[in-house]
Amino acid sequence: MAGRVNFYSDLVTDIESPADEDGVHDSFTQLIEEQCHDLHDLQHDFHDVIEMTSLDPEEESRDDVLHLEGPAYHRSDSEVPQQTDHLIGERWSSDTLKVLSSMPSRTIGRSRGAIISQYYNRTMQLRRRRQSRPSIQHFPRSARPSIRGYRMETDGDDFEVEEDNKRERLVNNLQNLSANDRVRMLRAMPLSLAEKKELRMLVLNKAAHSLSQSQIPCCSQLKYYIIIALRQGWYGWMSFLSSLQLWQTALKCVGGHFGTGVLSYFVFLRTLLFFNVFLFLVTGLFLVVPQAVLLDRDQSTSVRSTWGLEVLTGTGYFSDSLLYYGYYSNHTLQTDRSCSKSMNRTSCGSGLSYNMPLVYFFIIGAAFFVTCIILVYSMSKSFGQSFRIDKSKGLLAIKVFSSWDFKVSKKSSVGLQRANIGTQLKELVAEVNRKELKFSALQRLWRLFIHMLAWILCLGSTLGCMLAVYYFSEHMHKKDVKIRSSSYPNTSSSDSLLLKEASLLAVPVIMSSINLLLPGFFNAVAWMEQYDSPSVLNYVSISRNLLLKVSVLGVLCYHWLGRVASDPKSLGLQCWESFVGQELYRFLVMDFIFMLLDTFFGEFLWRVFSQKALKRKRKPVFDIARNVLELIYGQTLAWLGVLFSPLLPVVQIIKLLFLFYMKKVSLMMNCQASGKPWRASQMTTIFITLLCFPSFLGAAVCVTYTMWTMKPSDGCGPFRGLKTMFQAGKQWVQQLADANPKLSWLALAHTYLVENPLFLFLCAGIFLIVIYFHSQVVDGQRKIIDLLQEQIENEGEDKKFLITRLQDIHERKRVVSPRRVREASEDSSFS
Repeated sequence: MAGRVNFYSDLVTDIESPADEDGVHDSFTQLIEEQCHDLHDLQHDFHDVIEMTSLDPEEESRDDVLHLEGPAYHRSDSEVPQQTDHLIGERWSSDTLKVLSSMPSRTIGRSRGAIISQYYNRTMQLRRRRQSRPSIQHFPRSARPSIRGYRMETDGDDFEVEEDNKRERLVNNLQNLSANDRVRMLRAMPLSLAEKKELRMLVLNKAAHSLSQSQIPCCSQLKYYIIIALRQGWYGWMSFLSSLQLWQTALKCVGGHFGTGVLSYFVFLRTLLFFNVFLFLVTGLFLVVPQAVLLDRDQSTSVRSTWGLEVLTGTGYFSDSLLYYGYYSNHTLQTDRSCSKSMNRTSCGSGLSYNMPLVYFFIIGAAFFVTCIILVYSMSKSFGQSFRIDKSKGLLAIKVFSSWDFKVSKKSSVGLQRANIGTQLKELVAEVNRKELKFSALQRLWRLFIHMLAWILCLGSTLGCMLAVYYFSEHMHKKDVKIRSSSYPNTSSSDSLLLKEASLLAVPVIMSSINLLLPGFFNAVAWMEQYDSPSVLNYVSISRNLLLKVSVLGVLCYHWLGRVASDPKSLGLQCWESFVGQELYRFLVMDFIFMLLDTFFGEFLWRVFSQKALKRKRKPVFDIARNVLELIYGQTLAWLGVLFSPLLPVVQIIKLLFLFYMKKVSLMMNCQASGKPWRASQMTTIFITLLCFPSFLGAAVCVTYTMWTMKPSDGCGPFRGLKTMFQAGKQWVQQLADANPKLSWLALAHTYLVENPLFLFLCAGIFLIVIYFHSQVVDGQRKIIDLLQEQIENEGEDKKFLITRLQDIHERKRVVSPRRVREASEDSSFS
């Protein structure tokens, strides 16, 4: 409202502030009626008018708002032509000024002397009643600071003496208060920070003079020292905890130089790192460590080295290791039984057992379930934070007036904070000043044609890549079948073994090449479309890259589960689960290698070529959409592979750590900020949503399908000899029910809650309903705030109308009065 009604804040007032808005509207109505009634009497009653005198020039000058005195505002002549509001620059009447001063938005209290007097009385009351603290809610509105009293005192010397006396009495009262009450009272005083600091120093100096250090008891000194030490230790501990946040300084540096859009990529990378650390801790503690420590495994197979290719292919030494599913045993570890004899009877207690198949099944299921809960919670929280109803103008005001952290004292931290605030201000100003371009009908048709053509090209290229991956994987599958069926006599040849291992990288290389080259084609098509908003361009690029990643991953899942898992004997595989784990490992490693190549050729060499050959200072802009989709693609591979390779999250953790520092260094050296600043207010929410629904949901569906329907290998893994992995939990529940009939309800619960897919659908439906209701609540809050903002604007327009009406009545009254006086004087002269 204050932004709409641009009145001056240094208006002279003589009355108190009303407690609510009703008083303001009543005063408006009453004054308008009085002025209208006076004007009516003035025009019809000549004798009443003749008694009215014209305004004194001094009084008339006081009615001019331009001549009002104020200590905090100075008006320059250069600012006068820039004002466009017709309410500013008018010659206000005293009645209008009285109404203006009565408005709660225009009144912030009384003079400084009145404040000191009032808080002197409050400190006296506090001392008498010995309250713990004054209630700010009981402070009247008139207790707020104002320039209202600057013209009330005529004798300056007497006023200064009186104010000094009030200050002295206030200092004495503050000195007699406890430390906590004194701090609370100083905080509640509506004075400037300099005046509060001055009062505090006067109180401390007077206390130091009245009570020397020697008069303080030793116990009190020890207590004060302990309190100070504990407080400093607490502050140090909080600072240490803040410094433990991963990559906090690096993220501030990135956000300060490149804005919130690029920052959202690195924040998302850190989020993925935490997800993989959680997966590693769960699988490592409950699967890898028990298998490595408690369960012995005979390793009679000898593996030949393939010239170091096992690091890329995941074969060789890694084939029979903790990295893959086939290494894990199906045994149940059980401690020695303790037997005791009593009364010719021997009783043996059952020892502790560790059922590896059961643990493997439930740990994978629990890891996915907890990850789903974390994702849903993160997405719900992100919705509430990013889809807020704060408008850019309000955020801009908050950022300008209350964004600086005064606790920052280190020079480098101050520079980072200054750069960060400056970049955010640029983004907010660009968003406030951004206007929608208006096009003619012909231009809109042309732009629609260009957009349709661009989408046809992108969808066509995506479909072509999907078919290429499908037929190439089928070709390599058939070729692998032929090699495995015909090359057993020549397995001793090192060249054939090397060629065989290298051929395993063909499909991952093709897939990574598509992920590297096709986003560049999408960017060229987007350049042809000429989007005005950088945020819209990023969302369109994300959607196109997402379609590419999802379609190609769908083809690969069909290849692994439909070709390899359904007929492993055709490939001569004894453990198809380990083969799928190796495939996912190869895809993850090749994706990291191609990201390194893209960073080197696409950013470093392009920057060198642009500066050296083309003689341009411009650097490439960081492609947020492509890099984010690469992260989602790699995380999807990690989630798909955690069933077939429990240590695959470790590979993903190493990849993300290298990727963060590599991207950060490349960003600082080779990239520049976007030419059009834009605020990524909803970018993190979009990333989490894409990570949840296409990525995690797809991986969870594939893993669930494998555990519920696919037949495990007979010669390896913890589920050997079972029809499905799901039967491990069913057998355990049945054994418990047979051993203890009281636990038969577990079998029923397992049948209806675990075996029945309806329960899973209900859980998924509940999660979706929670997300939907949360989004609806946020949307409802946004609509309510929009209505309230509109109501505030209407209230401001009403006040502008009423003030203009008052001023118009006053102007008419001022014009009529001199004319009536002249006519009356002429009539009296004639008479």
